[in-house]
Amino acid sequence: MKTLQDWLAHCEQLHPRAIELGLERVREVARRMALRFDIPVITVAGTNGKGSTCAMLEAILQQAGWRTGVYTSPHLVNFEERCRIRGENARAEDLVPHFERVEQARGEISLSYFEFTMLAIFSLMAQSGLDVVVLEVGVGGRLDSVNIIDPDCAIITSIDLDHTELLGPDREHIGLEKAGIMRAGRPVIVSDPVPPQSVLDHAARIGADLWRFGVDFNYSGDPQQWAWAGRGRRYAGLAYPALRGANQLMNASGALAALEALRGRIPVTAQAVRNGLALVELPGRFQIVPGQPTLVLDVAHNPHAAAALAANLDAMGFFPTTHAVFGAMADKDVGLMLARLRPMVDRWYFTDLPTPRAASAASLQAAWQAGETRRDTAASIHADPVQALNAAIAVADPADRILVFGSFYTVGGVLRDGIPRLHAKHLSP
Repeated sequence: MKTLQDWLAHCEQLHPRAIELGLERVREVARRMALRFDIPVITVAGTNGKGSTCAMLEAILQQAGWRTGVYTSPHLVNFEERCRIRGENARAEDLVPHFERVEQARGEISLSYFEFTMLAIFSLMAQSGLDVVVLEVGVGGRLDSVNIIDPDCAIITSIDLDHTELLGPDREHIGLEKAGIMRAGRPVIVSDPVPPQSVLDHAARIGADLWRFGVDFNYSGDPQQWAWAGRGRRYAGLAYPALRGANQLMNASGALAALEALRGRIPVTAQAVRNGLALVELPGRFQIVPGQPTLVLDVAHNPHAAAALAANLDAMGFFPTTHAVFGAMADKDVGLMLARLRPMVDRWYFTDLPTPRAASAASLQAAWQAGETRRDTAASIHADPVQALNAAIAVADPADRILVFGSFYTVGGVLRDGIPRLHAKHLSP
């Protein structure tokens, strides 16, 4: 195995389950690798908003001059997106020796794709001369493999129903799982405005330093600017973050609270905050691609995110017709997701996705037919996201809007194979 792709193919074959929660195996391999960070660590868990929060932290810290490492998952197009070193995606050739380190250390221990690749990325980051690392939790928190690292500050973003088969049937159970990233005596930022009681109780039980939205930090704003206030600091006259969407102020507020909590170790200036929020980028989060018709990309893949997406679409103004390309995993509450977007969408293009975990386009269409109440809508099924996008572009007028949403595979497929080719062919500049 000489290339990154060789190693990724190897990782896919190692473990019988794609997701297996539990820390014993991955913690033992990390111990054998002597894997640790001697710099501040910020861990981010939550149902939605994790990626945006990580991106804002990274942008602000970089503007303040700190050398950052960021781990996120999943990726949209290329695996290397999961690891950013000093603001740049890791290079495949730099990752390969660290995959070799994991392979040598694991011995008889079976690791999932997520666990193996995470350890390789952590190994690279630990040897990259960084000042601070930001780690996004994959699923849950307590038993997610990212939790082998003790954070200096934990952030819990919005909490809602997702991965219920693994995390529990309601917000209280799910919140308790996510609260597992807290550490005694260390700050935990809870940016969900109405957190489950289980989160608050766990913070009190272990003696974490709880920073609660609406109590320890808050934001206010008008159409032109916004302000943030925390325990000992205030920012006024802030421009809105470069990331679009109604929930981004909540995510930005949590990021600023974390930076305030760690001010003694990684101080940032007000100018770094302003510049970072103005320059932050994150593909696939209510991303609007210039051209006609308007193209919107969003990795909303659960009902809570779909509701936020519907609100953001509604705020965009009038479009004669909205076309929606949609693909999702089979374990999602597809019916509720469709219900959230139904008032906004006139034509649906359901797509298969290149993973066994995905719902088929035909099953998505069946779920849509079972719940559809509008008589003026239409739907079709397609073999992949690019074919679905092609079909939408073929019938869309320049004044229309095309939405591509759902799984990372849906948006990633369009970003990888669709937009570079189709923008020049179909979308007017």
